[in-house]
Amino acid sequence: MKLDDKLKNYSLDGYLPMHMPGHKRNVEFLGHELPYDKDITEIYDFDDLHHPEGILKEIGNQAKRIYQSGHSFLLVNGSTCGILAGIRSAVSFGDQVLVARGCHKSVYHAIELNHLDAVYLPSHIDSYGIDRGILVEDVVDALNENPDIRLVILTSPTYEGIISPISDIVRVAHERGVPVLVDEAHGAHLSFMRQLCSYEALKSGADIVVQSLHKTLPALTQTALLHIQGDLVKQEEVARELSVFETSSPSYILMDSISCCFDLIEEKGKDLFSQYEENLAWFYEQAKYFHHLEVFGSKIDSSVVYDYGKIVILTKNTNLSGEDLSRILREKYKIEVEMSSIYYVIAMSSICDTKESFERLFSALQEFDSTLCDCENKSIDYFSSLPRKKMNIAEAVDSKRGVFYNIKDVDGFISQEYLWVYPPGIPFVVPGEVIDQKIIHQLEEYQKAGIEVRSTYDKFPDVKVINNK
Repeated sequence: MKLDDKLKNYSLDGYLPMHMPGHKRNVEFLGHELPYDKDITEIYDFDDLHHPEGILKEIGNQAKRIYQSGHSFLLVNGSTCGILAGIRSAVSFGDQVLVARGCHKSVYHAIELNHLDAVYLPSHIDSYGIDRGILVEDVVDALNENPDIRLVILTSPTYEGIISPISDIVRVAHERGVPVLVDEAHGAHLSFMRQLCSYEALKSGADIVVQSLHKTLPALTQTALLHIQGDLVKQEEVARELSVFETSSPSYILMDSISCCFDLIEEKGKDLFSQYEENLAWFYEQAKYFHHLEVFGSKIDSSVVYDYGKIVILTKNTNLSGEDLSRILREKYKIEVEMSSIYYVIAMSSICDTKESFERLFSALQEFDSTLCDCENKSIDYFSSLPRKKMNIAEAVDSKRGVFYNIKDVDGFISQEYLWVYPPGIPFVVPGEVIDQKIIHQLEEYQKAGIEVRSTYDKFPDVKVINNK
């Protein structure tokens, strides 16, 4: 029996819920706006997420079958808990790890919690502010220079859809016995895309892969998966760490959402993704006729692997910014995009977008495109080199010597917080790194250009630093 049917039947069977949750499934009192009637705890015959032996184990096996993993864990705390648990299960306290600088903040939190020594792979930011992914040669150089690295941590695809050459990176890492963890939060759908399925991280040999179902598939927010394969990471260690980082009161509504998503994929996925890819092909073909706006997917060369489900609309050479376009789409056309940047917006798509959805987006862009004019915008000079590292993240964060100074007065001081601009959202200073005059000047230039500078304590231009002089 499916979990959804089991929950429905149980809610109709008249059991008196003398257990959590406190709403007691009383829909007569609370109404039907929320699925109170399906919201239960780990009662008899409904299994235990942290020790699955029944229906939840079946759903995990369904995930394993669909994604062809060695083992798949269901996550209801989003990809964040999977990344925290995955990293912890693959390293020992104080180990050295190789990290893509553009990773999600949960990766940095794992580095901090485990007192890891992070070696960073450089970001290759183009003139639009888009990270073009990891280069294999950068990984090779870093592994050769740092033989004590115990884990490689990457993000692929990126927010903008760039997919790194995972199979080649895995090969060079495995030659040294080093496992690879891929944050594939934005790629749970790749396995079902004809042109992209072979680039999915599991098929590329990654040892740990974390995916957010809710980002690109029809599942509720916070639903995700952690897959493992091979013999470099132990299943029992991952399970142990998930018991640390994931809630001990998992939502059955969220787990039901995962199950329903899998059922849909297995029963109708082939047809749904075929129609989805047709819709995307139609949109990209029509977008060729924009006069001023451009679509990122049509501007990258064939050597770059790109998730074209991320519709990145470029405004750089027009008389408006990405933020302007986002606002106009919202206010005039009632279209809300995923995010906006200085030079682009991201419209995320999925199999749940109909042909009419794509037509509506295209019509709005086409109509507005006719009102624009071309102009040359000065490119933002994004950081091309990493700051000098003086301490590990944990050492800097734990220091009791931190004080706040204005950014103008911190030349040579060690940062005790993260500093970044959005876009691209990649931290160019992390705790433990030295803020020099070049960084200070660049931050001031960002501010003059109207780009928001963000920091951990949200007090910029005051920055918490350690006086190292």
